[in-house]
Amino acid sequence: MTGIELGRNIARLRKKAGVSQRVLAQALGITVQAVSKWERSLSCPDVMMLPDISRYFGISIDDLFFEKMPDKTVFEKNSTFRI
Repeated sequence: MTGIELGRNIARLRKKAGVSQRVLAQALGITVQAVSKWERSLSCPDVMMLPDISRYFGISIDDLFFEKMPDKTVFEKNSTFRI
């Protein structure tokens, strides 16, 4: 997962919810510029913001990062990854 994907997911969720960057920024207590930077992958939200962002959209933090979770075969290919 890269910041690019996170930014795209936030933009997608915001548009799906039908809210502007300004409305999202106000709800989270941040600037419109911060939301714009996230969506353009110029920066990422602070980790402490992730629960607020996920709550706003009514999704889990995992869903902010992944549209769908990778299947089991992805984990099997990476022998260093342990669940």
